[in-house]
Amino acid sequence: MSAVPQPPHIIFIMTDDQGFNDIGYHSSDIRTPVLDKLAADGVKLENYYIQPICTPSRSQLITGRYQIHTGLQHSIIRPRQPSCLPFDQVTLPQRLQELGYSTHMVGKWHLGFYKKECLPTRRGFDSYFGSLTGSVNYYTYESCDGPELCGFDLHEGESVAWGHRGKYSTHLYTQRVRRILASHDPHSQPLFIFLSFQAVHTPLQSPREYIYPYRGLGNVARRKYAAMVSAVDEAVRNVTYALRKYGYYQNSVIIFTTDNGGQPVSGGSNWPLRGRKGTYWEGGVRGLGFIHSPLLRRKRRVSKALVHITDWYPTLVGLAGGNESLTEGLDGYNVWEAISEGKESPRLEILHNIDPLYNRARSGSLQKGYGIWDTAVQASIRAGDWKLLTGDPGYGDWIPPQVLPGFPGGWWNLERHSEPRKSVWLFNISGDPYERYDLSEQRPDVVKELLARLVYYNRTAVPVRYPSEDPRADPHLNGGAWVPWVGDEEEDNWDSVYQKKNMDWKRKLKLSKSRSFFRRLNMRIMSNRI
Repeated sequence: MSAVPQPPHIIFIMTDDQGFNDIGYHSSDIRTPVLDKLAADGVKLENYYIQPICTPSRSQLITGRYQIHTGLQHSIIRPRQPSCLPFDQVTLPQRLQELGYSTHMVGKWHLGFYKKECLPTRRGFDSYFGSLTGSVNYYTYESCDGPELCGFDLHEGESVAWGHRGKYSTHLYTQRVRRILASHDPHSQPLFIFLSFQAVHTPLQSPREYIYPYRGLGNVARRKYAAMVSAVDEAVRNVTYALRKYGYYQNSVIIFTTDNGGQPVSGGSNWPLRGRKGTYWEGGVRGLGFIHSPLLRRKRRVSKALVHITDWYPTLVGLAGGNESLTEGLDGYNVWEAISEGKESPRLEILHNIDPLYNRARSGSLQKGYGIWDTAVQASIRAGDWKLLTGDPGYGDWIPPQVLPGFPGGWWNLERHSEPRKSVWLFNISGDPYERYDLSEQRPDVVKELLARLVYYNRTAVPVRYPSEDPRADPHLNGGAWVPWVGDEEEDNWDSVYQKKNMDWKRKLKLSKSRSFFRRLNMRIMSNRI
């Protein structure tokens, strides 16, 4: 009787803010030979979607659910907010633990830490080494939430890891992954490692030797950013070398993905896609991604199968030997056969998001939504070839690779803000991936169908979790570090949050009017300079 094959080792690598054009096989100015080779020998995902900012992408990966179903549909979880991944969610690593996996996370968490219950080690990871907030210094591990609110943020399990200052985080995290691989027996138990790099998020920092090859790039931010991408490329080389050295590789699945689009002001590039990080244009939500594995049936190809970040949960649970009952009710689909064998994707639709708290579009209304949907609300959905956006999708220009040194960030805001205000856009993404031809007026029939789909999804949404900041989170009150500050026995009260949000609208309106005035003034000044 033959032995049942062991489920594969899963190495899930996520970079932070790496743009669509920030990898060798999409770009001419950033060199990533290791990533290029892994992607070329695996399957490149060229119809793959993520979320426009950090917390939402991570929450959807870990829960397999859209943000509207976890209450995290607005913005990110900020360091002082008493919020985290909802406790009623069974996470991906918890499912893998149930299936016999040893689970480890290294790197950026950004899913809340106000209670110990929120920490990675309480949400399914056997070990954790990394930062809990959204952005830290790559050498000192200092994280600031405002000019006077700074604290140390590097953690080993549930303790502060003070002893690693001065070590570059990309290197430090890679060393930790190699140590996990060296100390584990690949034949005794399957391994799941979530390597969540803080690179290439700001601040733009890297060792000097990575900058030197890019000395010819005129744009200083792009030069530093490219160096950080090269450091990640080298890190992935070291991880894959360790997989081979310690006997994991032949039974492994390596997944590489970014968490959201790039930020051009900070050196990133999503060219030729429209928009940037924080927007629902393709530049914000269309992701870099590939799978490399000896277990793939059809390798060395480009997949156009529609894949979303929520799909990793059921796909990996399926690879781990779990049956479909473990993933019922999720928003993700098992896309392994679509990726490995080239079959059609089971996914036909993606809800990018519905955010009821985002600034309402002044030009939007229920009337402009044909009485079906209030188009002042920020929302976006993809169905088949079609993509609909309502409300304010965010800054929507096409930003070519930056070549001018010291280009003022404010200049990026000139062109697209001058168009007449709209609140509905429709694109055929298959035929127009760069979103240059709005078909909302030509195809009102499609607009109405997709508005009705937004209504359908909105009926299933849970209330937004976006509480006020808690002064008790201040690192100065907690030994100088960002750590949990609320006792597990304290009850959460979300009701007051919504009341405060609603009462505050007059002050916000006044503030937005003054911001609008200064933006117009700034545009005139910059236009004169140009």
